[in-house]
This record gives sequence, C-alpha cells and structure tokens, in this order.
Amino acid sequence: MSVDAQTLSAAEIVVVDDGSTDGTGSMIRREFPQVNYCYQQNLGVSAARNLGIAQTSGEWLAFLDSDDEWLPEKLAKQKAALTARPQYKVCHTEENWIRHGTQVNVPKKYAKTGGWIFADCLPLCAMSPSTVLIHRSVLTAVGVFDPRLPACEDYDLWLRITADYPVLLLAQAQINKYGGHEDQLSSAFWGMDRFRIGALQKIIDAGRLSEHNRQAAVTMLVKKAGIYLNGLTKRGKIDEADYYRQLIKRYAVETI
Repeated sequence: MSVDAQTLSAAEIVVVDDGSTDGTGSMIRREFPQVNYCYQQNLGVSAARNLGIAQTSGEWLAFLDSDDEWLPEKLAKQKAALTARPQYKVCHTEENWIRHGTQVNVPKKYAKTGGWIFADCLPLCAMSPSTVLIHRSVLTAVGVFDPRLPACEDYDLWLRITADYPVLLLAQAQINKYGGHEDQLSSAFWGMDRFRIGALQKIIDAGRLSEHNRQAAVTMLVKKAGIYLNGLTKRGKIDEADYYRQLIKRYAVETI
C-alpha cells in the first residue's frame, strides 16, 4: 500500500470500503492492523471520502483513490512546500498517467496550474483528488464532497475551493494514475458534462463568486449546456433537451 510506504508517515490512515465483496476488510485487518477500516453499503465516492474525513482528526487531509498510487515522497514534499509557503492551504501535484500498463503523455488540456486557478477549473477537473493535500479548515469553510453527484464531485468541490483559496502546485509527479479499465467512474456515465453543468449552476446561484468569476462561470455553463443540448437533440431526448434549452435561456442573458 503506497500510503504505508511514505517517507513521511501519515498520522492517521483510514480505508473506506464502499460495499466491496472481495474480502478487502479481512485483508486490511490482517496486513495493515494500524489502519482504521470503515465499511459503507455502496453509497458512492463522495460519501466514502466524506466518511474518511469524518473519521480523522488531523489538520491536513490527503486522499487516495483505489486506482491510483502515491509515490514514496509525496507527503514529505508537499509538507515541505507548504511549510515554506504558509499562505497556502491547498497543494496538488503533477501526475504520471499509466494506461494499460504503459506510461503515456498527459494531454495538454489536463496540464496542472497553481495560484488562483478558478478559471482553469471551469472546463474540466483541474486537480486530481489523489494529488491533493488540503487543510481541514478549507473544507469546514466551503463544505465537503456533494453526495448527490454520482460523478464530477471533485469538479464541484474544486470550484468551491478555488473561488476562495489559491492553490500551490508541485511541478513534479507524485502519483501514478492508472486508467484504461472498464470500471472507471469516468466511463460509467454518458454526458458527464451534465454533472459539471449542475455544479456550475449551484455555485453561481449560491451568490458567493466575485463578479469576474461569476461571469466566467456563467459563460462556461452556457457553453457546456449548449454542447450537451446538441447531444440530447441528436438522441431525441425531447424533455431533457427542453430543460437545457430553458437553462441556457436563463443564463445567456448574463453573458450579453
């Protein structure tokens, strides 16, 4: 387990089992008795991460998805970087992409950035949960993962965080991100942008964005909703298409 192999040991390790039936619990108890093992009945990734957060007491929180792997110095390098720059409460890193067992180049659209990155978070998920180290006070201020979202729950949280906090980027890869397998959440839903559209609508309507960020978010919502509407129209999904047509009409006025 790559968490246990860190050069800087984690003060607490929580494993949340989201309804597995493969004997994970027995293996964890046998091989990693120091781990706090928690089981939930298949409530989804947001509920799993939120349960993990609730089970810990430390100031700094890090996440590791089941299909990712931390490199050995991840926590040590992030702690050193944050100690040197105490104005930051959120840190993420570059990542290696492994597809079907082979390392591949990360597409340019997934290039990581640092600083005030709200605009960079609008097109797609600009931070990977497994790369993040975040101060608990940030989640206390903006909230945790939204369990109502079956996907793009990280996109939703990063919008809320980056609207209020700058992000420190470590420009070296500190995780291996594995992909290419059929059970990935990103492959489970058609039209993933509908979840991003919902997240954009939520943060816009909350009235907590600066005017600059609000206009950027509205512009992105209208763009994404228009693309998604075209897909619905081609598939003959009339009722859902009408909903997005009205949504575009509602927000498009603000972009004129």
